[in-house]
Amino acid sequence: MHIHALPTDLVRDLQNGGTDAHGNAPERAVSIGVGMPCRHCMKNVPEGDEMLILAHRPFAELHPYAESGPIFLCAAPCVRGGGSSDLPPVLTNSPTYLVKAYDARERIIYGTGAITPSDQITSRAATLMEDPHVAFVDVRSAKNNCYLARITR
Repeated sequence: MHIHALPTDLVRDLQNGGTDAHGNAPERAVSIGVGMPCRHCMKNVPEGDEMLILAHRPFAELHPYAESGPIFLCAAPCVRGGGSSDLPPVLTNSPTYLVKAYDARERIIYGTGAITPSDQITSRAATLMEDPHVAFVDVRSAKNNCYLARITR
């Protein structure tokens, strides 16, 4: 399994003034540290550092299941995190996360969504991926439903 951060080319475009999922320029703010996870480096944006707040839709096309929502990114270039099965810091900030599976058409597979303790994210994703219809698993905030990461085989 691989836990994926947002692609660097997408993030650099946003850091350089590109527009978000709603066609807006990202808002700039100063991080308070805790609870401000960058979806690229997969760490909290350090306290006092500038960050971007923007709408993100982690799906290739618009369709009924293509959720969008707010995310944070470091405003300055950062090194992409993730890429392995090890839980990155953004998936250990909270006691629980929403974990759910999608098929190859990016549709939610009903019955797979579950609030999952952080130390069980990888085992839950592995169990979901035993189903050959599962193309990927998304991890979202259990409190705010914000997208955090995608897990693939």
